[in-house]
Amino acid sequence: MSHREQIEQVSSSDMDNSPFIISTVIRIGVWVSAAFIIVGLTMFLVTGDSGYPYETYPTTLTAIWSGLLAGKSYAIILTGLFLLILTPVFRIVTTLFLFWKQRDIIYVCIALILLFVLFISFVIGKTT
Repeated sequence: MSHREQIEQVSSSDMDNSPFIISTVIRIGVWVSAAFIIVGLTMFLVTGDSGYPYETYPTTLTAIWSGLLAGKSYAIILTGLFLLILTPVFRIVTTLFLFWKQRDIIYVCIALILLFVLFISFVIGKTT
């Protein structure tokens, strides 16, 4: 078998597995984020305490991270929501790597443009 035939065979097998890989990434992202939200919500309902003083909540990623490490229920819920928001980003990154592996430069460029647009939207959303 020639080198070109091997590349085509690998590309076609990767293409067959692509929907499964992408759906697995999405499924894992949703389940992990749901687990964080359920754990945080359960902690909040059992203790009745968010872990923060009255009307004070984390608003930055570092504050959420430190609250998560401290085991504060509200920070755990916010971590789950953050992971849920990042799930489509993980999907695009996975798609980018699959297209890169298949050497499909056009779709690699499209995935990079999508990541750039998402990054810009996160930056704009943060500043407003």
